[in-house]
Amino acid sequence: MPFTTQVAVESEQNWPAGVPLTERKYIAPLVLVTTLFFLWAIGVNLNDILIPHFKRAFGLTDFRSSLIQTAFFGGYFLAALPAGWLMERVGYKRGILAGLLICAFGALLFIPAASIRAYELFLLGLFVMACGQSFLEVAANPYVTILGPPESAERRLNLAQSFNAVGAVATPILGSFFILSHVPTVPSGATLSGAQLEAFRVAEARAVELPYLGIALIFLAVAVLVSLSPLPETPVARDLSRQLDSGRTQFWRILRFPHFIVGVGALFFYVGAQVGAASFVIRLVEHVKVGTSDVAAANYLKLHLLGFMIGRFSGSLLMKRISASSLLAAFAVASLLCIGLVLLAGGGLAGYGVAGLGFFHSIMFPTIFALSLKGLGSYTKVGSSILVMAIIGGAICPAIMGYISDHSNIQRAFIVPLLCQGVVLWFALSSDRLARRHPVGELAEHRSSQ
Repeated sequence: MPFTTQVAVESEQNWPAGVPLTERKYIAPLVLVTTLFFLWAIGVNLNDILIPHFKRAFGLTDFRSSLIQTAFFGGYFLAALPAGWLMERVGYKRGILAGLLICAFGALLFIPAASIRAYELFLLGLFVMACGQSFLEVAANPYVTILGPPESAERRLNLAQSFNAVGAVATPILGSFFILSHVPTVPSGATLSGAQLEAFRVAEARAVELPYLGIALIFLAVAVLVSLSPLPETPVARDLSRQLDSGRTQFWRILRFPHFIVGVGALFFYVGAQVGAASFVIRLVEHVKVGTSDVAAANYLKLHLLGFMIGRFSGSLLMKRISASSLLAAFAVASLLCIGLVLLAGGGLAGYGVAGLGFFHSIMFPTIFALSLKGLGSYTKVGSSILVMAIIGGAICPAIMGYISDHSNIQRAFIVPLLCQGVVLWFALSSDRLARRHPVGELAEHRSSQ
């Protein structure tokens, strides 16, 4: 049964008599938190535009350009446990506000970075933004699963994450318009003088100033909206807070749940595969279709993310009839077939293979996340923090792909997401069996220790 079932049973006495577990007053908080899923898609998916953009602006190798994802997802990793610690002490609302303000500060760092053309300062800005988004992830994912019937937790999280996919589709369209299309193009084979090359690279770097100023203002506006809106701690969340042990005890006890441990690994490799594939869609298309411009190659990225959005919405509907683990397994198999097409085909077929991969990646993050938290009870929040730390896969796998590309080619680098998807398939096939092996009487043990 979904992880919230056990917690809800414990906390049922805290709910007013005759009131269902889904109260009307939680609809507005659910809608507001769901908007955060749309918002943080901007920061994540604009990186896929920044990689080819900064590659030209700073004359980077594929490996060095992949450090954009390393900086970004490294921030997710380092901020996850502090975010969980803060959430326990100040609650969801203040934790979300902290995340939004940190995101805004990171976006504002792009303005001085563009002025002095410092790649390292851009990386710092991305790192800070990611720290803020880690706060939002740690808060929003478990909060959505709690605000509703426990039997539909996975489906509800998939639906909320669907709005993240909407943002993922909108971001490259806006990024292509505001960044890629506003820089002078250099004819193929043309040779630039030193002064011309410098002017071109200055224009490339400064093209990101206005978009990231706008992003900072959006984060600040949403922070104001959140501060003025009621975002209550649910009875379940209050009950969990009273039951929590020290962080160290929580960490070691959660290792007793085998499905959670495998889920952390699956999420690590899924994020590595998803971020690695999306990061190099443009580079792959330029490789397999020689002469394709950045703007034209970005159309394949748009198809990739459009499929991602469609998959999120359709996946949440399919879960009404198909179990979450079975659907995850089916999508993992299809992802392996798409990557096989990327590796073995050429030209447009390889491009359409990586574009189609977006659809089958769509349900994986929220489904792995929710399946991993099954049965954790009072360890749910610390489990959420550890799962967000697994996003570090998005920092490591793209860098490995960039290294392979520099020493071979970008098409062969897709062997990395192929291996990652194999791990996801293993988790999908074993998660239900492993979940039935979670420690018996864990919650009773907590109650007796109070």
